Amino acid sequence: MTSEFVQPVSGPSRRTVVAAVGAAGLAAALTACGSDDGASDSSTEQGAAGGGATTESGGGSSADAGAGGAALAKTADIPEGSGKVFSDEKVVVSQPAAGDFKAFSTICTHQNCPMTDLKEDTLSCACHGSQFSVLDGSVKKGPATQPLAAKQISVAGDSITLA
Repeated sequence: MTSEFVQPVSGPSRRTVVAAVGAAGLAAALTACGSDDGASDSSTEQGAAGGGATTESGGGSSADAGAGGAALAKTADIPEGSGKVFSDEKVVVSQPAAGDFKAFSTICTHQNCPMTDLKEDTLSCACHGSQFSVLDGSVKKGPATQPLAAKQISVAGDSITLA
């Protein structure tokens, strides 16, 4: 018997594939966010994507969209101590205290799953069970370890607009 050492022919390493996919995703995200050509935001013109009472698609028509972004809701639509999910915009708007409004991404920081399950002040991820506070974006339950990304909103009168 001979002891030939035969190495199998292999493709790119796992690390190379993961790096390439990550670079492609980053390039796509930067391309999507890199230009402001004045075109209207199509997410405000789409219909509701289903969901519960706390989930809503873009609030209002494209005529309501200001120069700063899409009009999301009226201040009276956001319950104090809780919030409201806007699926099309991938954002949750909350009111931690009367008159104080905050917004966070609804993309889970664990593995980028979209979240729409909001109960009281807790936004839950259906993929792996992470839970986040919509009042400050903090992680309430893992496996996620990073808080939700804050989003810029502006409140003018009784209108909340995504900046």
